[in-house]
Formats: sequence, structure tokens, C-alpha cells
Amino acid sequence: MIGAYVTVPIGCFRMGYAREYWETHPLPPPSTCYGFLLSLVGETERVRHIGCRVTAARLGEPDLSVVLRTLWRIKSKKNPPGVGNNKTPGHQQLLSGVELIVWLDSTGEGGDGASLEMRVAQALDPARRGQIDRFGGLSLGESTHLVDTVSLLTEDVQRRVQDGHSEVFLTDEEEGRMTLPVWVDHVGSAGTRYVTGDLVEGGLEAPQLERMPCIQPTSKS
Repeated sequence: MIGAYVTVPIGCFRMGYAREYWETHPLPPPSTCYGFLLSLVGETERVRHIGCRVTAARLGEPDLSVVLRTLWRIKSKKNPPGVGNNKTPGHQQLLSGVELIVWLDSTGEGGDGASLEMRVAQALDPARRGQIDRFGGLSLGESTHLVDTVSLLTEDVQRRVQDGHSEVFLTDEEEGRMTLPVWVDHVGSAGTRYVTGDLVEGGLEAPQLERMPCIQPTSKS
């Protein structure tokens, strides 16, 4: 298992059913973290590393603000997105000063070739990161919410992280106070899969593997 230390100046991890008022989760869901890691290593096939386990741990509590922005919607087939009545004003919650650890374990992957854990370690190794072929800005959440810092969680990084305290999202088989997506159906929503869990307080140690969400498009865990 490895941890990636990530900072994002401004972010929004929008709740799936939010419409006119875009609420944000307090930290990125497992599906968002998985997409971020795929972008980091330049992987365009979303199913390439299913079976890995991914979760986020929040360091500190980011500031919450609300902005008024133009939201896109589909009301008229005659107009392209964001034009005419296909746009509307709406409010969005934003988090400022997001500081995270994204935990990743690839022991459950079943594909051939290098695991996502190995590829992320390579991408964050200064001596080997030049071998990564990727494109576009690296974001967490919306494409405009660019990542400021990403590095492996080494002992040196741990010494610089504020007070050694974190809140990590871990699943619970029976119940939980939070429901987050682990796989998103981008055509409709019927195939979107969620897990329930809680924010568990702890230090900077790796979380319990069996309680980390598993990235699967089916109900396997």
C-alpha cells in the first residue's frame, strides 16, 4: 500500500444528486480518487485497474464557501450546452486549502502488467517520472480544480504535514453515516455504485485494508 500526499487550492466534490445547489462532500469519493490516479499515470482505460482499493484521508478541515455560478443543463435540443436556456444560475459550495492523503492498494487487481500502485510510485519518483506519458492538467474533481502538490507520503513529508492527524473514509458492511460512489455511470446513473462508511479519526498510518473501498463496477467488494 502507498499513500500520495495531495494539496488542492480550490475543489468541489459534488454530491451526485445535487442540482441547483451543488453541495460538496467533505473529501473526494473513492471514484474521484481513482480517476485522479488514472490521470496521474496517463491511463485512459477506466477498467484497467479495477479491483484496487482506494480511499482518501483528510488532513485538517478546509474552508467552506459558496459561490454563484452559471450551471449547464439540457432544456433545449436546439441549443448546445451552456447556450440559451441550457444554462441557469446556481450556487456551488467550494472547499479551499484541501490537504489529503490518497491511499492505494493493488493486491486485489486481476489484470496483467504493472499494477496501479506500481505505476503511481513510478509517476511520483523523480528519477522515473519522465517515463510517464500523460496529457492535460492534473485535477481532483472538476477539470478546473487543479492539483497544486502531489508526492509520495514519505517520512520527510509526514514531518511537514500538520499535527499528524487525519480523518480517513472507511467502509462499513452494515451501516455508515456517509454514502460515496466507487464507480460512476457516466451515461445515465443506473450503473453507479456506492458504498457506505464513516470518517475515522487516526494518524498518518495506512488504513485497514479490508475496510478500504474496492473499485468495482459490480457489487463485488
